[in-house]
Amino acid sequence: MFILASASPRRKQLLKKFIQDFEIIVANVDERVLDSCISPSMLALEESKLKAYSVYSLHPDDEVLAVDTIVLLNGKVLGKPKDEEDAFRMLKEQSGKKQEVISGYTYISKDREINRSVTTVVYFSSLSDEEIWNYIRKYKPLDKAGAYGIQDEAGLIEKIEGSYDNVMGLPTEDIKEHLFAKN
Repeated sequence: MFILASASPRRKQLLKKFIQDFEIIVANVDERVLDSCISPSMLALEESKLKAYSVYSLHPDDEVLAVDTIVLLNGKVLGKPKDEEDAFRMLKEQSGKKQEVISGYTYISKDREINRSVTTVVYFSSLSDEEIWNYIRKYKPLDKAGAYGIQDEAGLIEKIEGSYDNVMGLPTEDIKEHLFAKN
């Protein structure tokens, strides 16, 4: 059985590009335990390993894919906002700036293990306070790293360099190449 170790509806949707029959089992780990001891550029990859090993230890006959995505702005990790005010603060901070979205993924099966990290550069549009509040009220981005979803089509993003799907939380192009490519 193929297991996606994530509760993200966006990851579930994106994984269906490759595989229709999979189970979702969310890792019971504190992802933030690594925050203070891992460099921000390696954090997503190490957190994906933590999730994958946790689920694989309970399902050693199965295949497990775990993913973690972080937003890096000026070297600082922007997690999920605590509330609407925190979302406003994050979006205001990102307005008119460039950031990196890094997804780390770990795949484990009996035969192999893959650990990779993918970075996409995202350029934010300059946003007014009113635009930010309208976005928060309409899209309710409290469950998203950096307080936004690129798929919301709300005019937040000026351009990206790299994988659009990676910004959604699953680097499909890299996964296709390294996990689902026919040998």
